[in-house]
Amino acid sequence: MSKTAQSVWNNCLEFIKDNIQPQAYRTWFEPIQAVKLTDNALSIQVPSKFFYEWLEEHYVKILKVSLTKELGETAKLVYIIKMENTYGNKQPFTEKIPSANRSAMKSQEVDVPLNNKNPELRNPFVIPGIRNVKIESQLNPNYSFENFLEGDSNRLARSAGLAVASKPGGTSFNPLLIFGGVGLGKTHLAHAIGVDIKDKYPEKTVLYISAEKFTQQYIDSVKKNNRNDFIHFYQIIDVLIIDDVQFLSGKTGTQDVFFHIFNHLHQNGKQVILTSDKAPVDMQDIEQRLLSRFKWGLSAELQTPDFETRVSILKNKLYRDGVDMPEDIIEYVAKNIKSNVRELEGAIISLIAQSSFNKKEITLDLARIIVEKFVKNTKREVSIDYIQKVVSDYFQMDIDTLQSKTRKRHIVQARQLAMFFAKKFTKASLASIGSQIGKRDHATVLHACKTVDNLSTTDKQFRKYVDDITKKLSV
Repeated sequence: MSKTAQSVWNNCLEFIKDNIQPQAYRTWFEPIQAVKLTDNALSIQVPSKFFYEWLEEHYVKILKVSLTKELGETAKLVYIIKMENTYGNKQPFTEKIPSANRSAMKSQEVDVPLNNKNPELRNPFVIPGIRNVKIESQLNPNYSFENFLEGDSNRLARSAGLAVASKPGGTSFNPLLIFGGVGLGKTHLAHAIGVDIKDKYPEKTVLYISAEKFTQQYIDSVKKNNRNDFIHFYQIIDVLIIDDVQFLSGKTGTQDVFFHIFNHLHQNGKQVILTSDKAPVDMQDIEQRLLSRFKWGLSAELQTPDFETRVSILKNKLYRDGVDMPEDIIEYVAKNIKSNVRELEGAIISLIAQSSFNKKEITLDLARIIVEKFVKNTKREVSIDYIQKVVSDYFQMDIDTLQSKTRKRHIVQARQLAMFFAKKFTKASLASIGSQIGKRDHATVLHACKTVDNLSTTDKQFRKYVDDITKKLSV
């Protein structure tokens, strides 16, 4: 029976599959296609130059053994690099690269032609995997360590950030996970680390990206059938900064791809920096294997700044903006706005704006009016945990009872109300809400919301429950 390219490659794959990890096989061998068999040379198609280099660097021995078994000592392997076309031309380009004779098994440098060098090459996500494309860091130079003031609330996180910036990938803080509530400076600190690294190590590739944008890119790569190029692009980053990593909650495909990118970067001494609104132990709908990796390095919390730190932040902000303000007014604002840095700076900007527009002097009375309005208009973030607490307190039961499996009518209704308000007051997905309220699925949450809507219109007592709890959550 005559051998075909496919039959030879299938036999090689059987051997390879038995000798490497399943994930490595799926990532590096499943995407390969057998193209042709000429004499004793097997041609295989790979999706990028990076892919070729990785195979030559990590799997050259197993390729040699498997191919020699099939075609003998004179076997040769020819790579065909066929890349995803991103320029709008309909014809993809290919380049045949004959590998060295597998008896010698020497790697050969590959020059992939880039004939159409369009301006789009500046975009780091146009052709993932090509190393000579300039990757813009997406960092904001205004977010520096210089204007990230140190206090008891952020000392650990700031110190760890400075250590990472001095020796990226070379400290035990890898990954560095910065977590804390809204407006406490997570994004600022993450940018500051990146900016400092770029300053100290200009040759390093640093990339800042939000988890939301990362997810969207992954979805696009699946649609365009270039998932591997997406992975390869992220694997060449030296310092990867992902903001709001909790956004990956419930997105199993994105979590899976990030898991493999993370492993590659970590194993190769690259630095990973993450921010989140909660500690790993409190993250919902994130795979356990990913959470365990988040805990490998350091999780540093940013807490609400104390009074002295709030005063320092305001003084620094005013100094940078070239504005003079009496000490008693600065202290008044710092005493009355305690929640986070963003609101603190927002209040001082409003105060300056009011003074400027109305040509009024900045006085303590004006500060009182502005702060009162600001506090009243600033909505407190309502979390699913807080909603469960309010509902449990209202019905005089503990949260464990609310989340339990019991089918007692009053407990079921309390649980349904918690789900209803979680959908109304948060941006969490149905799956995430269900997971946090007694490990239910999204269908249960959907049913709960419909039940609450129906009972609100037919049952006066139930309507009162809804109104009362709504008032408590809206305070």
